[in-house]
Amino acid sequence: MNSPRTLYDKHIDAHTVCTLDDHGHVLLYIDRQVANEYTSPQAFSGLREAGRKVWRPAATLCVVDHVNPTAPQRIAAMPDAGGALQVSYFEQNCRDFGIELFDVLDKRQGIEHVVAPEQGFILPGMVVAAGDSHTTTYGALGAFGFGIGTSEIEHLLATQTLVYKRLKTMRVTVSGALGTGVTSKDIIMALIRRIGASGATGYAIEFSGPTIAALSVEARMTICNMAVEAGARGAFMAPDDKVLAYLKDKPRAPRGALWEQAVARWRELYSDPGAQFDAEVQLDAAALEPMVTWGTSPDQAAPIGARVPDPNQESDLIRRQDLQRALRYMGLEPGTQLSDISISHAFIGSCTNARIEDLRDAARVVRGRKVAAHVRAMIVPGSTLVREQAEAEGLAQVFREAGFEWRQSGCSMCLAMNDDVLSSGDRCASSTNRNFEGRQGAGARTHLMSPAMVAAAAVSGCLTDVRHFALEA
Repeated sequence: MNSPRTLYDKHIDAHTVCTLDDHGHVLLYIDRQVANEYTSPQAFSGLREAGRKVWRPAATLCVVDHVNPTAPQRIAAMPDAGGALQVSYFEQNCRDFGIELFDVLDKRQGIEHVVAPEQGFILPGMVVAAGDSHTTTYGALGAFGFGIGTSEIEHLLATQTLVYKRLKTMRVTVSGALGTGVTSKDIIMALIRRIGASGATGYAIEFSGPTIAALSVEARMTICNMAVEAGARGAFMAPDDKVLAYLKDKPRAPRGALWEQAVARWRELYSDPGAQFDAEVQLDAAALEPMVTWGTSPDQAAPIGARVPDPNQESDLIRRQDLQRALRYMGLEPGTQLSDISISHAFIGSCTNARIEDLRDAARVVRGRKVAAHVRAMIVPGSTLVREQAEAEGLAQVFREAGFEWRQSGCSMCLAMNDDVLSSGDRCASSTNRNFEGRQGAGARTHLMSPAMVAAAAVSGCLTDVRHFALEA
């Protein structure tokens, strides 16, 4: 009799071409990959130099998302010479190797981790690798996604396989009802704070429990997206009826008899009763509050009602120095009330939180209100399709009337790799996934939070508990 297997084991076992050694290394078949203009150029150059072809072009979808401008009026031209060169070479590579490309003028363009799910390109049971660490997002669909480096991209394009080492497994069970103003972003931020930015290094995380089951598919994507910020190399959630409903009418989802066959297989994608995990974490969602980061790592976070910590209270010397450095960079004093911290910018976007549900959450906060006079507020939808839907629902008008810039899709201010860049000393309430030094611009200061919390900060001009707005509404 076979021993019970985790969801992770089922994915890896089903995709193992052969075992390579006794240390967990296997040759792993990869079903799909998504490529962008930023991490792929050297991989294609390597293929050219070696005279190799792409083994399975239809398994790859290419998307321009990192360097493109997001100005309200979209044009094909890249204002930055370096970005223009990257995009031009990307387009050439797609033509030469026969790979489908969503360029900036394509109606389906957007951030790769938003676009791939909304197209039905990612399906339960798949193993997906891409040159972006937030490929973990696809775990919300019952797929296994992980980020890879440029040399691995080249190998993957040429062979559709990767040398892969099995991970340990961690199960995070989330129970309890979410309170008013608390979202999936707060769940994952609370977990990262608890286990640390390296707490899941070497692990694939499976999220389970009644709270996860109650979340929408888009909310689950936020959790899986940010699991990498705890060091995880993959994140999973067992696909359920919500996932099937989400995928049913997607452009690239199976149809007819193939759909029924696929669903029968997908319903087998769960961890068997009695399956053993290497680590277990329990999280009480009912005890959570809206979270914000105060430092320069995603684990340097706290509930909005807390204060900036005092490094002198930290007994570990190395950690104390890390806290001191973070506070110096962020320009904060120990003991400062988080809700007293003024901001200069508010940004809603990224592969973490720029889907239609995120925009609806933000619109509920800002409807009938105005952005504070000293704040520049921007909303960058995760894809052109999300943007069109938001306009059809009247959300775009709500944002414009409130004083937000309503922009085109792309990675934008998530990272300082395009023309949406903060200046030194700017302080931004951001729905993104990383608050590292210089992430949004040299010397810029980033506070991570949910889209609704960003909206509240934009209106009040400082970090604010969104629950106050809920009470006033």
